[in-house]
Amino acid sequence: MYDMKSNHSYSENLLVHFRRIVELKNASLEYPSIDLNKRQLCDLELLLNSAFFPLTGYLNRHDYESVLENLCLGDGTVWPIPICLDVSEKTAQSFGTGMRIALRDEEGFMLAVLTVEDVWKPDKRSEALSVFGTEDPERHPGVRFLYDGIEKWYVGGSLEGIQLPIHYDFKEMRFTPPETHLQFIQKGWRKVIGFQTEKNLHCAHKEMTLRAAREVGANIFMQPVVGLTNPWDIDHYTRVRCYQEIVKEYPPNIIMLGLIPMAMRMAGPREALWQAIIRKNYGCSHFMVADDHGDPFANSGSGQRFYPLHAAQEMVKKHEGETGIKMVRLKKMVYVEDKAQYIPEDEIEQGMKVKRISSSEMRRRLENDLDIPAWFSYPEVVRELRWAYPPRSRQGFTIFFTGLSGAGKSTIAKVLMVKFMEMRDRPVTLLDGDIVRKSLSSELGFSREHRNLNITRIAFVASEITKNGGIAICAPIAPYEESRKQARELISQYGVFIEVYVSTPLEVCEQRDRKGIYAKAKAGKIKGFTGIDDPYVSPTNQEITIDTTEMSPEEAAQGVLLYLVEQGYVK
Repeated sequence: MYDMKSNHSYSENLLVHFRRIVELKNASLEYPSIDLNKRQLCDLELLLNSAFFPLTGYLNRHDYESVLENLCLGDGTVWPIPICLDVSEKTAQSFGTGMRIALRDEEGFMLAVLTVEDVWKPDKRSEALSVFGTEDPERHPGVRFLYDGIEKWYVGGSLEGIQLPIHYDFKEMRFTPPETHLQFIQKGWRKVIGFQTEKNLHCAHKEMTLRAAREVGANIFMQPVVGLTNPWDIDHYTRVRCYQEIVKEYPPNIIMLGLIPMAMRMAGPREALWQAIIRKNYGCSHFMVADDHGDPFANSGSGQRFYPLHAAQEMVKKHEGETGIKMVRLKKMVYVEDKAQYIPEDEIEQGMKVKRISSSEMRRRLENDLDIPAWFSYPEVVRELRWAYPPRSRQGFTIFFTGLSGAGKSTIAKVLMVKFMEMRDRPVTLLDGDIVRKSLSSELGFSREHRNLNITRIAFVASEITKNGGIAICAPIAPYEESRKQARELISQYGVFIEVYVSTPLEVCEQRDRKGIYAKAKAGKIKGFTGIDDPYVSPTNQEITIDTTEMSPEEAAQGVLLYLVEQGYVK
């Protein structure tokens, strides 16, 4: 804020700054507004606090295309990830060059003013190929989000900041780049190695980071992501508490913990280069890069990878001269029982007894209340994780029935609800299709769009119940695979999603037609009826399949209960 070349005093500059903010706020009453979503808020905050330097706003079309084609802005400055404001077609058509737009958070608080330079409809397939290396949404979650989670039009332009987005959690660790620069100076840190993480950290990670820091003689700036990460990552509240515990295990004055409100793209090598530039802006001289850095499947526990090993390290290394930050390889460490210590994976000799616990095995142990050895993780970290991952018998979960009208979904769901009520170990809620239609989705019709929206609403309510340790029983028809998949993805962030396909054949459902709705649909009195003139797409990823043709509701419910007992969710 203070210009050393200016003749104004600091207080005079501060007064000018606040006057400008007041002017913008007053003028913004006449500006059109955009309420930003969580992802857009992450980008805006890093634009406003200079973490995305040299960007001073959203990329215009020329810079956007240069980033995709050449990995740099139009002026040649290295920049690997497009940062644009996505908007709907209706919104885009209302904007023109030179217009000023008020950008607000989800509650309507004004954060910045955007002066529009460009409005265009991008070729998302071209962007996917350039940024992620594929245009197939089934192969890469980043591509799927680009297609389904990002609006179809982009806006570029310069920004004038009013205030940063408001956070109420971990305020003491939310440093801006100028604040970290100052802290490093005050600590006397000349070399600082940045370490970005979005996963749980254990003993091996401490050894990995210490080894990397010793390699270059640097202190460590650990900067966890508290914005948008992989959907299977644990909530950031738990992760930050775990980080607070693990930094206590480092030698004094070697590590500093700070948070970054970032929306990750999971773009492999480009992601790693982007993160390196951001660390440079925070004052780091070096950046730790893992073998599979930025890979969307690196921490999923599946063992698969999308990008070649070491590609991210090579990308960051190649551009060191232009970015001004040096790449340090983050070497994987393994515990050798013979030596009772961690050593680099590439230094293992034949005959050494190596012990490992994968992320999926770690979660299995937590969910089944099993021991986690001290060589793997610190007791204080395990304590925090056990709070977030209680045993399965205390976790919330969703049972999601799907099937034709008359298949028996609602009746089985009601029997299950009574059984759970008898157990009295967790709160239980029934979200029946007909009831939800009347109370939550009364204004919706039966188009494909409205049917999917109805399932989205049911999934949201179920996710909140699951997140808070309850049992949600959902019994809609849910005829389309895409809405069932979205429900699974949403709810699985907070607990288990159990899909039950009630596969009772159409002819049986018609015979049970107590309301006469199938007959009316066949007579053309009801349009768009599932199974008659609107399709039902059978699921392919269900946990349980039940055909109630020759099965009572009690028998069907018992089958679901036995599955839950088998999986450990019910004792």
